[in-house]
Amino acid sequence: MNDVSSTPSPAAPTAQLTLRAVLTGMAFGSVLSLCNLYVGLKIGWGIGMSLTAALLAYGFWQILQQTGVSRGLSILETNISQTAASAAASIAAAGLIAPIPALTILTGQTMSWGTLVIWTFSVCMVGIVVSIGLRKQLIDVEDLPFPSGFATAKTMQELYNHGRDAMVRLQLLGGMALLAAGIKFADEFWKFRDKLEIPGWFAARPGGGLEKAGLAGFTPANFGVSLEPTLMMYGVGAIVGPRVGLSVLLGVIVSWGILAPNIFEAGWVEPGAADASWFNSGLQWLLWPGVAIMVASSLTSFAFSWRSILNSFRPSRVADGSVAAGSEVISKKWFIAALVFVTAVSVILQTVLFEITPWVATLGVLLTFMLALVAARVSGEVNVTPVTAMGKVTQLTFAMISPANPAANLMAANVTGGSAALCADMMHDLKAGKMLGADPRPQYIAQVCGVLAGALVGCAGYLILIPDPATQLFTEQWPAPSVTAWMSVAQLFMSGLDALPPGAVEAMTIGACIGIVLAVLDKLLPANSRKWVPSGPSLGLAFLISPGISFALFLGSMAALGTAKFIPNWSTRFLIIAASGIIAGESLSGMLLAMFAIFKG
Repeated sequence: MNDVSSTPSPAAPTAQLTLRAVLTGMAFGSVLSLCNLYVGLKIGWGIGMSLTAALLAYGFWQILQQTGVSRGLSILETNISQTAASAAASIAAAGLIAPIPALTILTGQTMSWGTLVIWTFSVCMVGIVVSIGLRKQLIDVEDLPFPSGFATAKTMQELYNHGRDAMVRLQLLGGMALLAAGIKFADEFWKFRDKLEIPGWFAARPGGGLEKAGLAGFTPANFGVSLEPTLMMYGVGAIVGPRVGLSVLLGVIVSWGILAPNIFEAGWVEPGAADASWFNSGLQWLLWPGVAIMVASSLTSFAFSWRSILNSFRPSRVADGSVAAGSEVISKKWFIAALVFVTAVSVILQTVLFEITPWVATLGVLLTFMLALVAARVSGEVNVTPVTAMGKVTQLTFAMISPANPAANLMAANVTGGSAALCADMMHDLKAGKMLGADPRPQYIAQVCGVLAGALVGCAGYLILIPDPATQLFTEQWPAPSVTAWMSVAQLFMSGLDALPPGAVEAMTIGACIGIVLAVLDKLLPANSRKWVPSGPSLGLAFLISPGISFALFLGSMAALGTAKFIPNWSTRFLIIAASGIIAGESLSGMLLAMFAIFKG
């Protein structure tokens, strides 16, 4: 991989940082930021949008060229455009799908659009500045693979070498987006969901909690067990793959199939009406073992990256034996000035907005620099950014320093988790730029422009979509599992174990042990056996989302497995594009429908 990744594209034109490339990236990135916001509130994480952004930018300007309006983008202009767009799309990771709504629910504190824009932009800027300092070490000296960036660059090279195939990809992206949007609109008006519930009836046990509540039993529909009538989660399942899909299926069987009926019968949580959804009631108990599995597994996997962690703080030597210096793209003076500036801004904002003690805020930013470095290295090596682990390390740290302060626990961790995620994502874009022979300095400018556009649009979308997190989240429509995980950790240190529902402590203990064992097996077993080990974070995720979503993720992953087996050439070339189109089409139409409902009401 190294010999390919170090070789710039021989046919790369010199045009790079142009106004049209940046504006195109900002425009498409703004739209993609809404997609990631929508997806993140559904399943707790966003989707990498670099490849989708590159296709959109290339296709848009190719259409203009074919109509004689303007010439198309050069490959380096397309790289700038996708860099800006992917940075904008990452704005959801700056807090909008986890700590920010968690803070509102726990404390009642809300932020205006302007305040949200400033806060999320500041979080992203920390990640950008850290990526500037890391680029030379991780990309030039160590030449880490950064698989997503590698794949984006190779796809862009294919776009410019095979223009006809590129247009087929673009048409597939647009066609699947329109199909998904059409089905979403149809579901809204014809209510397919109500017709797809799985029939069945489970009788109450004599003397059990359901009988005491005056209920004869429950149906699968009470738990949200149904077939997902829209396409987005099937598309997400196709992207995440069979291991995640099977892990989610196992998780939903254990949680909503086995544990949920028993906790209702035991009377540990109160069921709802016979014809209503019991999802919220069940979630009050299931979230604890689910979060324990996710957090324990993520932290254990993080601990297994100890070599990467040590290497992050150990200077590497280049071929001639000399110690590698810092970035030679940005002078050390400017880099230090930028580092001091973003630190000061972050500390001031934490102090002013959340009344976090200045020294605590400063400690949080310093911890951010360290953990962002680790996250970027881990992402560069295995293509997985340990965002959950990054946030939880900070939450646990501030729980010891300031246990009764939910703002410090959540928002200091917001800086760490958001910056680490942004830094890792941007390193993939910088890797793609190196493969294409790009100058990284224009990419930094594109990143800043991108996160600004994403903050302006994404924060507006969040406030329109979720004006009242306390009543809208933790429902079948908006499971918001990341909000659940962040809020649960903060609550645990605020209220203590005594505030948990009956049986939750034991369930958390068992869940944590399961998460640790799965992470250890994943690291120690040989590769051919490892694929049969369930993913701890995915297993825990199924405890926190509607069973209908879990089934859709599983079926989508199986569809991807089938296409890879029976039509491998099509799968390699088009599967990710088709799935990305489905996600973009439904998430955008879902945003429009949600906004229409709010304005109509």
